[in-house]
Amino acid sequence: MGRTNLLCILAVAALTGACAVVKAPYTVVKGTVKAAYYTVKGAYELTAGTTRLVYKVGSFTFKVVKAPLDWSLGNGDIEAIDGIDPKEAIRQGRVKCSPYTVKGKTYYPMSVAEARSYKETGLASWYGYETVAKNRGAMTANGEVFDPEGLTAAHKYLPLPTHVKVTNLENGRWVIVRVNDRGPFPSDHNPASGKRIIDLSAGAAKRLGFYRQGLAKVRVETVELRREG
Repeated sequence: MGRTNLLCILAVAALTGACAVVKAPYTVVKGTVKAAYYTVKGAYELTAGTTRLVYKVGSFTFKVVKAPLDWSLGNGDIEAIDGIDPKEAIRQGRVKCSPYTVKGKTYYPMSVAEARSYKETGLASWYGYETVAKNRGAMTANGEVFDPEGLTAAHKYLPLPTHVKVTNLENGRWVIVRVNDRGPFPSDHNPASGKRIIDLSAGAAKRLGFYRQGLAKVRVETVELRREG
């Protein structure tokens, strides 16, 4: 068992309280073989002392900035991460696959190993300008600056961060995004149209061609990354 998976299990075991438990309704496709690897140009890990990085995955550019801890969480409904105050969990680096609580419900993210074969079809929504308009800036659930025009996303169960390929099944367009936030939570399921499985940044929604309509049927799947050289 890998060290990351063990830490995730220990984190779950340490979480106590009367919160409801929400099991992950994600699809893990066992034996999935990735058809292609995406080469990363530039560093894509925030290391100690690093506050900003820029890297490319194929034709997609990612700009990552650590947010000041006094900024507000974009998803202000997160009550705890790994059983402690969200800001403290972010400061300690305890958010990657730790359980977290929203409005009394505790969500248990998948392990890094499970995430490697994740693939799911459902609805995508988007969020953006209203999130940062409330404050001078908004922080994602893993402590990054939220940029409405960036290529990012919120997901309930993927480790933070994870890169996924999102394909708009209505027009064939696709984009790679960095999952660095939690959600979507309100109106998760509409019997008439399906379940929302990912909340994309406004910039990603524009790339996929559903910014104006607000929702789109998509396929979400993790991608394998390799550093150049």
